[in-house]
Amino acid sequence: MNGRPNPNPASFEPSDEREEIARLLPAPADWDLPRGRHLHHKDLLMRHIDRDQATTAATAPAAVTAAAPAATATAPAATAPAVTAAVARPGRRRLRPVLLAPVTALALAGIVTAAFALNDGDRKPAAGASSDAAADMQPVSALLGQISDAAGKRDTPTVRDDQFSYVREKVREADLSSGKAVVGPLHDYELWLSQDPEPVQKQGLIRSDGKTMPLNAEFGDTNGTPAGFSRPTYQWLASLPTDPGRLLDHLYAKAPQAENRERDQAVFEQIGDLLDQVMPARTAAALYRAAAKIPGVTETPRAQDAVGRRGLGIARSDTKNGVVTEWVFNTQDFTYLGHSTRLTKDTPYAEAGTLLDSSALLKSAIVDKPGRLPGSEKK
Repeated sequence: MNGRPNPNPASFEPSDEREEIARLLPAPADWDLPRGRHLHHKDLLMRHIDRDQATTAATAPAAVTAAAPAATATAPAATAPAVTAAVARPGRRRLRPVLLAPVTALALAGIVTAAFALNDGDRKPAAGASSDAAADMQPVSALLGQISDAAGKRDTPTVRDDQFSYVREKVREADLSSGKAVVGPLHDYELWLSQDPEPVQKQGLIRSDGKTMPLNAEFGDTNGTPAGFSRPTYQWLASLPTDPGRLLDHLYAKAPQAENRERDQAVFEQIGDLLDQVMPARTAAALYRAAAKIPGVTETPRAQDAVGRRGLGIARSDTKNGVVTEWVFNTQDFTYLGHSTRLTKDTPYAEAGTLLDSSALLKSAIVDKPGRLPGSEKK
């Protein structure tokens, strides 16, 4: 990794290169993306790896290309091709073995993986988190009560197990691959998600900025990804408790937790991850009333989504990792418009106030097949 060949190839260990790469990487960010953006960045990582490998294959002699896996594993950083040198092509969600990826892709992998490391170690509700007496005194409760009442009156469709939920958004996010947060342009994002109640190997499709990619089972789900937080089907959402207190206790017990995030923030953001999905009216109403009971949730009257639509904001700041996440709602009918996440303190990769992630929900519906649009039978 110092730009010189290994003087003793026989003594080389793969762990040596991994440790050296880890040492050279910038400190990872300690914020976490919503589920949809998480999937987007996984696919972004795969496209970086594919572009590097395509460039390497295109420029290497035939004899060297044939031995590419072994050569890449020991290649010095100086020989890694530039990520921008090849035309982008759709990536695959399945991760390659680490040592087969060029260093530029590995650097991105280290940053993204660190930002998304999840664990389920904390499964106890925070003390007093679902206490009705304390939570109902929060000023934000009145607004969330209005949002809940409006959500509870909306019609919801009948959803079959063989159908797919569909979400279309405009999104913007910060790229951390350079070790600094570089906010990218606004772009289109679509997600089709299987409603099958059984674990599935093929969850659906992602279309990001015009490129369509398959959405396969989550890593580690050898028997397929079940319905749940990572694949919130209509039927699973309908099974959640509709009493706000019981629902909140359930969320504190089951929602995935990130290592460097407050538990209250993890639950708040988990609720936010579900808001773009088609769900039973009673479930939506319960989620908003449960959110009102989370300590630290506040009202922000001058919120706006990724496309600049202004509305009523519901926000919570995480003092542990220095971010604030805000939900945006229409001022007239209280429909969900989108979200944003920003830094609240200076970090090695960006200053306070920097946008990390934002979305604007344009459509949420149920369709018959992945790739199809609401009201259309065309793929």
